[in-house]
Amino acid sequence: MNPLHLPSVQNRRDFLTRGAQAAAAGFLGSAFAAPAPAGASETLVQQLYGSMDEVQRKKLCFAWADPRRLKVDNNWHITPQPIQDVLKADQQDLVREIFDKLHSDEYKSEVWRQFDQDNKEDGGFGSASIAIFGQPGTGQFEFVLTGRHCTRRCDGDSEKGTAFGGPIFYGHAAKSFNEKPDHAGNAYWYQAKRANEVFQALDGKQRELALRDKSRPEKGNDTVKLTGKTEGLDGIRIADLSADQKGLVRNVLSDLLKPFRKSEREESMKYIEAGGFDNLHMAFYKSQDVGKDGVWDNWQIEGPNMVWYFRGDPHVHCWAHIKAPKEA
Repeated sequence: MNPLHLPSVQNRRDFLTRGAQAAAAGFLGSAFAAPAPAGASETLVQQLYGSMDEVQRKKLCFAWADPRRLKVDNNWHITPQPIQDVLKADQQDLVREIFDKLHSDEYKSEVWRQFDQDNKEDGGFGSASIAIFGQPGTGQFEFVLTGRHCTRRCDGDSEKGTAFGGPIFYGHAAKSFNEKPDHAGNAYWYQAKRANEVFQALDGKQRELALRDKSRPEKGNDTVKLTGKTEGLDGIRIADLSADQKGLVRNVLSDLLKPFRKSEREESMKYIEAGGFDNLHMAFYKSQDVGKDGVWDNWQIEGPNMVWYFRGDPHVHCWAHIKAPKEA
C-alpha cells in the first residue's frame, strides 16, 4: 500500500494547475520570499493556501503572532477541526505530501508506520489537524501539523535561527501503551539503543556523572525550555569525554536527526556546533528503567541552545528544540 495515499495522476495534475492559477492571482508569490525548490514542502504549503476558499481560511489560517504557532505537546490538535472535516480530498492529499517531504527518504516509511499506527483509532491521517500562520510566500509563514505523537512544522526559515521552525514532538506506542523492555516494533527505539552505546563506553566515574535519578517532567513547551547554560546541566559534559566517546555522541545526534529532511539535519547540526559541541551534556535516568535491565529508557542531550529529550517509559516520547546560540 502506498503510504502517501497520493491522488491519481490526473487529479494531482488538475490540483497543481489550480495552484499555479492561484499563484498568478497573487495568492502565493512574493518578491521578498526566497524561492523554495520545486516540490518542497514550502512550495506545497503555498499551493495548499492558494487552493483554500474563505471558509477554510477562516478555520485554518491565523496571524503570525498567534501563540499556537510555537506550541508543542505530545497529543493535541492545533485546530478543533480534523483535516478530513475541513479540507477536500485533493487538499488532504497535498497535506500528506507536505508531511512526507519533511522527512528523509531513508526513514519516511517508518514515520508513516508510526503515524498510521498511533492514529488508527482516531481515523488515521485524516484525524490530524493543521494551521497556517502568516501568509505563505511572504517570507513569514508557518504550517503546523498536529496529532497523537506528532508536532511538525514547515516554515521556510521564517522563524529565524530555529531548527524545524520551532520545538517538535514525535513518539510511538508500537504494540501497547506499556511497552516491553525491548520496545519491539517501535519506530524510534533504535535511537535509545544508540544512546546506550555511549553509556556502555563510559568508565565508572563517568557513569556516576551521567546517571541521574529522575528525568524532566513533560509539560508542553516547558519540557524543552532552553536554559542558555554551559555548566550545571544534567549528566556528563561532553568536554569530559574521550575522542572515541565523543564520536559515539555524534552517532547519537546523527540517529536523532535521521528521520528528517536534509535541510533540517544540516541546520540542526550547524546550531548545535555553534553552541559548542563540548558544552553538551548527556544524562541517563535510572528511576524509569523499563524491565530494570540497565538499558536506560529515559535519557537526554542538552546544551545551552538545544535539548533533545527521549522518554521511553511507558512508550516512546521525544521532544526536541534547537536554536542558534544567542550572541554574546
